[in-house]
Amino acid sequence: TLEDVLEIVAIEKPLGVIVQYGGQTPLKLAKDLEKAGVPIIGTTPDAIDMAEDRERFQKMLNSIGLKQPPNRTARTPEDAIRLAEEIGYPLVVRPSYVLGGRAMEIVHEQAQLERYMREAVKVSHESPVLLDRFLNDALEVDVDALSDGKDVIIGGIMEHIEQAGVHSGDSACSLPPYSLSKKIQDELRKQTIEMAKALNVIGLMNVQFAIQGDVIYVLEVNPRASRTVPFVSKACGLQLAKIAARNMVGMSLKSQKVTKEIVPKFFSVKEAVFPFIKFPGVDTILGPEMKSTGEVMGLGKTFAEAFIKSQLGSSTKLPKDGKAFISVRREDHHKVVEIAKSLDQLGFQIVATKGTAKALTDAGLNVVPVNKVAEGRPHIVDMIKNNEISFIVNVTEDKRAIADSYEIRRYALQNKVTYYTTIAGAKAACIGMNFVEELTVTSIQSLHKELS
Repeated sequence: TLEDVLEIVAIEKPLGVIVQYGGQTPLKLAKDLEKAGVPIIGTTPDAIDMAEDRERFQKMLNSIGLKQPPNRTARTPEDAIRLAEEIGYPLVVRPSYVLGGRAMEIVHEQAQLERYMREAVKVSHESPVLLDRFLNDALEVDVDALSDGKDVIIGGIMEHIEQAGVHSGDSACSLPPYSLSKKIQDELRKQTIEMAKALNVIGLMNVQFAIQGDVIYVLEVNPRASRTVPFVSKACGLQLAKIAARNMVGMSLKSQKVTKEIVPKFFSVKEAVFPFIKFPGVDTILGPEMKSTGEVMGLGKTFAEAFIKSQLGSSTKLPKDGKAFISVRREDHHKVVEIAKSLDQLGFQIVATKGTAKALTDAGLNVVPVNKVAEGRPHIVDMIKNNEISFIVNVTEDKRAIADSYEIRRYALQNKVTYYTTIAGAKAACIGMNFVEELTVTSIQSLHKELS
């Protein structure tokens, strides 16, 4: 709290206070600390406010010609309904200044929004609700950067494996990106540098982008160390936190011999670790509210090797054969064909719910149809309980479908069946399963030697 920090300042009498290493909480204290006469080292409280304040941030982006998904700020429930019509559904709704995506939701229609405003939040002038247009089928990217106020160096570009809409703390990510074109990566670098200069960042900065087609949108900028900094530091062999702290006390990047971005020749994959086994009542489906409690890292000469190691590190056991169950929403039928073909080639027998089974059969695959729970026995949960299923792909979205398929995910967890709730996660797992027999161990020190 502000009072605690001021008490420490009164006793210690520091030359200044760094607010970039404590997540979101210290950023909220920066302005009040400055008002109390405490010098803030690094990015100024005014620049922090510009990144955090919706309207000021929008103006700054407009001034340098960058795009943001259409968004509005609602201060009453009536405001929210009216503004939602202006932006259009689906929407991401959340209280302002939230941590870990708490009370954040994707809503698809007015009735859902009304329920959210009634049950999830208390909206007021002091506590507005933020509405953002949700970008369907977009890819999310995190970029960490360092700045001394003059030069900006990219720390690392991380491509999320799960689609936009899954909280960045819950999504696996790859450094360097495994599917982004050089053109897109260069544009991400350019936009990050422009924003760092516009905000006059001194120290660390994290940017979250969404890419839809070839269009890049800025989701948010955090003028601080993000949770990805330890991962990027380990992947690139650069001590980002130490370099940034020296930037804040006046040392330039050049004086620290940090003059260019390091892009490793090997892949690093960060995977989230979830506590679902300890909390059997929690739904395992991923969304905008963060559920993970830890992270692991996999390294490899290829993306497939790094991904498979990250899965093994997070205690996900990838099966070699058996029956694979697939059930996805209608709009993902065409995307899941590639996954089903990979599983078929790996020797799995495909089992699917009727809609998905038809799409896969039409694509020329041999599929055994199975009942959903609501369609009567024998159904898919019976098969999971009888240990007949070894791999599950279950992608769903709207509230009713999520509720209908909850039993599948619950019994998969209980019976230790490997499951994925996103198309991208399942696709990466299929790529990785082809390489599970070829894994080698390489020390991070020897990989870092290749960087110098």
